[in-house]
Parts: sequence; structure tokens; C-alpha cells
Amino acid sequence: MSNVDRFASAHELVSEYAQLEAQMADPSIHNDQGRARLLGRRYAQLGPVVAGFREWRAAEDDLTAARELAETDPDFASEIPALQEVCDLATTKLEELLLPRDPNDDRDVIMEIKAGAGGDESALFAGDLLRMYLRYAEKHGWKTEILDATESDLGGYKDISIAIKSKGVPEPGQSPYARLKFEGGVHRVQRVPETESQGRIHTSAAGVLVLPEAEEIDVEINMNDLRIDVYRSSGPGGQSVNTTDSAVRITHIPTGIVVSCQNEKSQLQNKESALRILRARMLAAAQEAADEAAMAERKSQVRTVDRSERIRTYNYPENRISDHRVNYKANNLDAVLGGELDPMIQSLLDADKAAKLAATS
Repeated sequence: MSNVDRFASAHELVSEYAQLEAQMADPSIHNDQGRARLLGRRYAQLGPVVAGFREWRAAEDDLTAARELAETDPDFASEIPALQEVCDLATTKLEELLLPRDPNDDRDVIMEIKAGAGGDESALFAGDLLRMYLRYAEKHGWKTEILDATESDLGGYKDISIAIKSKGVPEPGQSPYARLKFEGGVHRVQRVPETESQGRIHTSAAGVLVLPEAEEIDVEINMNDLRIDVYRSSGPGGQSVNTTDSAVRITHIPTGIVVSCQNEKSQLQNKESALRILRARMLAAAQEAADEAAMAERKSQVRTVDRSERIRTYNYPENRISDHRVNYKANNLDAVLGGELDPMIQSLLDADKAAKLAATS
């Protein structure tokens, strides 16, 4: 198969890019902000592909021209090896750009962290994971917002939900979801708990769930499908706790999804936070159902990074971090907990890309 045939899909994307450009130049499109955001997101997605396609086509043209000239003037033959190398690099780059991409890679994130086995120590570890992700977000210039939290007696969290949002339009592959999507799973910690008087190392765990944040235009919620209950908040939180019915529980009757929020003092604010989490869970559930239905047709797109099992171990005595999915190990746990997650995250992204390349070759 020639490169021209192999990259036929790129020609289609270039045409789509031109059509989007024309649509976005129409001032009336901005009357519908939801549609304008969708077009802008798709336009940003296609930008690198179009640039890569143009680089490849220019390299191919230069190489073809040099070969033709070399037939009549041998001096041009000396340029062919260097031009061939440029063309090979452009071809490889375009192949990677055309790999099946996660449709959520440009989205923001709703992250849920829940204490697991280990009691109070697990809740403290959940708090450590929260601070790690908050520091990571800060290093990337993202905004964070706590949507709901249930604190433990010793200062950790039984569970907490946070929103992580990029500022402006992020570069492809640099959105919160693109960088954090493989953080979902069971995180295990090995350390001496603060409550351990004998100095024995304990093992406990916390669960992390990473959801792409859905916009209102992505998930339509019929308010008639919701059962909304209000009740009094519990736990730390100030004067409103246990005095007003500010906490909100929303049940989406068709799917059975239940979301509770009590972090804010206002019932309205808790309702809005709960609806954000509900939209994200409904989007994830719909996409999971679609993936299940299309399983036979999407074998080349299946992620190799399994989120359902224990994914990572944090060993405090040895200052070691281990990701079990890609056999990543490093003795810089203190730096990772300080938000230096990029080398580990990149190893996961590289493994995912390598699997997709292998599946398409």
C-alpha cells in the first residue's frame, strides 16, 4: 500500500478542518456557545494532524523532486539520503497522529478518591493522594474545585470529589483528562501509620475514579427522571452542619445512579455540584455501554492499561513508587507526592501508544 493510500483518512481530516475553519469564521456561530465550543474543540483536535499531513506532503514532494532531478543531474543524488530521512520522520509522526484517539482527551476531569481497606490509615492516604493531584494540577496551571468531601476523624478523607479544569484551550494531549485518565484504579500504600506504636509497616489502599467532565450539551438530563432528597449535613463544616437541610442526594431513576453532595452551605450549590458529578457519571456509563456494544469492531482501540485492578504501590520506607501496569519503578516517592507525576504518566501514555501502533501495523 502506498503512503498516499495509507493516509487517505488524513485527506478527509484536512477537508473537515477547512470546513470547520469556514464555519468558525461565521459570526453567527457564536450565538450558540455550546456549538461554538464543540467546533472549537474539534478544530483544536485536528490542528496537529493537518500540520503533520502538510509536513509529510512537503517532505514527499521534496524527495520526489530530488529523485527526478538526479536522473539528469547526478549532483542531486547526494541530497536524497537526507531528504529520505526527513520523509521517514514525517511519515512516522503522521502515523502516530492518525492513531485512534480517545474522544475525551480534550476534556476536564472530575476525580473521586475513596478510602478503602485500612480504616483511618486509608483515609489519611486518600488525603495524601488528593494533595498529590492538587500539586500536579498546580504545576500544569489547572484550576481545582472541591465538589464534595467527607472527612475522617484523623484529618483524611473517607471520600472526596474534585473538579480539575484547564485554563483556556489546552494543547492536544495536555488536558486534565488526557494526562490523568490512567490514574483510575486501586492505589496501595505501604508505610508505618501514625497510630502504630510498634513501628510495623501496614498496607492499606484507596480507590481513584477519573471521569471526563460532561458539559450540559453532552448529556441531557430530564429533571422528571430525578428524585432529589435533601437532608442535614454531617461531619466537619461549620455552623450549617446538622442545622439546615443543605445536603442534597440526587437519584437518576432510569440508571439508578446516586450522587450526594454536602460540601457547600447552600442547598442550591450542593445541587449544582451533584448535577455536575451526575453528568460525568452518565457520560462515562453511556460510553462504557457503547464500548461494550462495539467490542468486536474496536479491538485495535482497546486500552491496554487496565484500571480495574491494583495499579500502583507507594512504598514509604524505600521511597519507591511502582506502577504495576507498565513495570515502572522509581525511588522518588517524595517527589511524586509533591506533584512530580509526569515521568510516570508519560510511561503509561507511551505504552498505550505502542499498543495502538502494534494493533494497526
